[in-house]
Amino acid sequence: MSNPPSTGLRSWLTTTDHKRIGTLYFWTAFAFFLIGGLEALIIRAQLAQPDGSLVSADTYNQLFTMHGTTMVFLALMPMTAAFFNWIVPLQIGARDVVFPRLNAFSYWVFLLGGLFMNASFLIGAAPDGGWFGYVNLTGPQYSPGLNIDFWVLGLQILGVASLAAGFNFIVTILNLRAPGLTMMRLPVFSWMTLVTQFLVITAFPVITVALVFLLFDRTFGTNFYVPAAGGDPVLWQHLFWIFGHPEVYILILPAMGIVSEVLPTFSRKPLFGYTVVVYSGVLIGFMGWGVWSHHMFSVGLGPIADSFFAAATMLIAIPTGVKIFNWIATLWGGQIRFTTAMKFAVGFIAMFIIGGLSGVSHASPPSDLQQTDTYYVVAHFHYVLFGGTVLGLFAGMYYWIPKMTGRLLSERLGSWHFWLTFIGMNLTFFPMHFIGLLGMPRRIYTYAPELGLGTMNLVSTIGAFVIGLGTLALVINVLWSRRHGEPAGPDPWGGATLEWSIPSPPPPHNFDVIPTVTSRLPRWTTEHPAAPSAPGSAVHVPPGSWWPLVAAAGLPIMASAVVTKLLALVFLGAAVLVFGIYRWAYEPFEV
Repeated sequence: MSNPPSTGLRSWLTTTDHKRIGTLYFWTAFAFFLIGGLEALIIRAQLAQPDGSLVSADTYNQLFTMHGTTMVFLALMPMTAAFFNWIVPLQIGARDVVFPRLNAFSYWVFLLGGLFMNASFLIGAAPDGGWFGYVNLTGPQYSPGLNIDFWVLGLQILGVASLAAGFNFIVTILNLRAPGLTMMRLPVFSWMTLVTQFLVITAFPVITVALVFLLFDRTFGTNFYVPAAGGDPVLWQHLFWIFGHPEVYILILPAMGIVSEVLPTFSRKPLFGYTVVVYSGVLIGFMGWGVWSHHMFSVGLGPIADSFFAAATMLIAIPTGVKIFNWIATLWGGQIRFTTAMKFAVGFIAMFIIGGLSGVSHASPPSDLQQTDTYYVVAHFHYVLFGGTVLGLFAGMYYWIPKMTGRLLSERLGSWHFWLTFIGMNLTFFPMHFIGLLGMPRRIYTYAPELGLGTMNLVSTIGAFVIGLGTLALVINVLWSRRHGEPAGPDPWGGATLEWSIPSPPPPHNFDVIPTVTSRLPRWTTEHPAAPSAPGSAVHVPPGSWWPLVAAAGLPIMASAVVTKLLALVFLGAAVLVFGIYRWAYEPFEV
């Protein structure tokens, strides 16, 4: 999506340019988003009427497991990574991330991990134990096939990609900011990126430990989760949700950052309460570590633990509510332009409020005991992750794709996309509150007519296909606008931050001279915040390298040893990984 100095497959396979890596992340995540959406449509088609027979129970289990896993780990997280890669260096006035080859390594590991996990469909052994993988259901006794092995190993590979990116962006934001760009002048999106990366590097080691224990139980006969041998399946729930709830904020904080950039631009007002918005984001990151057991109220933790996690869950609503009030105050009295990006940002606020309110009902253990494992929970987290994260990412697409491609997306198609998505989302997920309260459990592939839920399920299914039509409008818009969209120019929106001070798409080196920042809104408070000089031939652009891709290839080779039972693949994969890292470390670096 950038305008690179060289073309051809080789240039993409060896690239270390953060913009091209962002483009790779974007298109890969977009493809996985479409795959996850297709899985959702099949699920909803199966549930459109009682006693559905479109797919078997086994296939249904694979579909809902891979839908959740794909959307969380292969679509939404890497889509945020696409924006991290593209926008953060531009916002902080940098020419690249601090570790360009580690950045490339992160992408290739993500791609190969996603392909490894989805390769399970080719042999009819896709993961089928739920995206949260509760043991003992996923242990060797109840899941003896390869299905869960693909899931465990795929997540381990994806975790490596997330950790590599996390460290890279933390160091980049802290060390490569332009002169004068103090932390309290940092754009909110870059701030939320920083908080998100700290969550990534602290949360993913927890799920890594949980997955290693499960892998050892399944492969080597250990008993970490086997009660008869002194293990405890509740240990998995603690480890998974200690990771899983920060993961919710890993997904939502970047969307909050996007909305905090879009609203001021299209209200023509500075963000109301910038400092409070930043601090509330940091506080959400901290408090997110103290609420995980609200996912476990039904396991019998006792009144003291239940009371603590109920109170913590209610408290975390405060910094979230602070952000909502600040966003609304930003809109108040502004010169509002309802572009497509603005529509999605306002839609984000409305839908996230609904998701938050249903989430508060889960904070009360007596209420949660009635709602847990029903479609009420499905409604809640889709209002948070679809109404929140997905709508926020759509706002980011319409806002920043003109910077990436140099061409505006169609506002007419964008409006179709918004309204179909907004209406379809509410048709799909709002009835699920009532479906759940009336007794329909989650994770069942069919239901009896006597439940009386056929009509509401049909409405949900119709809504899902309306979302599908909206997504089709987005696909057409993105593909058509790449070649035929109206030229964007450097700053089509009148934005306030540094990315709008350079051409669209940016040159390989981003800035001819590194800008000096004197304000939190450099484009609005000075006429020429980053007045460039003539491009100097001495501007260094990191060269391409094959070795991040080679090193990344070692991980799925090693993982294949478990599913093929060929020990030699462990040594082969390790050799590829070590060789790639060695050549990477000693590769000449042009200066």
